[in-house]
Amino acid sequence: MIKVFAYTAFALTAFAFNSILCRLALRGGEIDAAGFTLARLLSGAMALFILAYFFSSKKGIRNSGNWASAFFLFAYAICFSFAYLGLTAGTGALVLFGAVQITMIGVSIFRGERPTALEWIGLIVAVGGLVYLVLPGLAAPPLVNALLMTAAGIAWGFYTLRGKGSGEPLADTTGNFVRSVPMIILAAIPFFAQLRLSSRGVLLAAISGAVTSGVGYAIWYAALKHHTATRAAVLQLSVPVIAAAIGVWFLSEAADLRLVIAAALILGGIGLTIIGRK
Repeated sequence: MIKVFAYTAFALTAFAFNSILCRLALRGGEIDAAGFTLARLLSGAMALFILAYFFSSKKGIRNSGNWASAFFLFAYAICFSFAYLGLTAGTGALVLFGAVQITMIGVSIFRGERPTALEWIGLIVAVGGLVYLVLPGLAAPPLVNALLMTAAGIAWGFYTLRGKGSGEPLADTTGNFVRSVPMIILAAIPFFAQLRLSSRGVLLAAISGAVTSGVGYAIWYAALKHHTATRAAVLQLSVPVIAAAIGVWFLSEAADLRLVIAAALILGGIGLTIIGRK
C-alpha cells in the first residue's frame, strides 16, 4: 500500500510540474508550441530508452507499447501545448480535467464499472473544489483553444485507461514515447519555419519530456493497476492543488484562503472516493 501511495504521489506531482514547465516556456516566449512538444516527446523517448535498456525486464522495446496508446500520447501533448497559447491557467485546468473526468468515468461505466454512491459524492465535491480554485482565473475561452484542450483531456483519459492493463510500465511507456516521435515530427513540419528554440526553452521542454512526462508516466502506469478508473480520474483532480502548492513553495506565490478551502474540498473528495470503493 505504501508503494502504491508513493507511485501515485510521484506521478501526480510530476503532472503538476509538467504544467508549470510548459507554461513557463510558452509564456516567456522561450519556445513555440510545436517546438516544445517536439523537444518534449523526443527527450522523453531518449531518456526512457536508456532507462528501459538498463532496468526493464522486457528485452528491447520493439514489442512494447502500441501505436494506439502512442497516438493518444501524441494527441494529448500537442493539443495541450497549442491550447495554452490562448487559455488562462485556470480555464485550461478546468477544461482539461473536466474532459479527463468525463472520458474516464464515461468509458468505465460503459465497460461495466459502477461507482458507488460515496464515489459519486467524492467526485462532485472534488470537482466543486477545482471550480472554486480556478474561478478567479476563468474567462470565456477562445473556441479553438478550448476545443484543443478538450481534445487533450480526452486523449489523456484514453491513454490512462489503456495503461491499466500494462504488465511492464517502463517498457510500455518507452514504446509509446518512441512511437510518438515520428508523429510529432510529421506534425511539426508545417511549423518548421516558425520554430523558436532558445536554450532555456529547450531545457524546460527536455526536463518536461525526460522527467515529468517520461518517468512520471511510467510510474503512473505502474500505479494504475491498483486503482479503479473512477478513482484514477478523481485522483488527477489533485494536480492543480499540487501545482498551486509548488507555486507557493518555488515561486513565492501567495497562499490565500481560497487555495486552502479548494485543497480541502478536492483532497476530501478524493478521500471519499477511495473510502467509497473500499
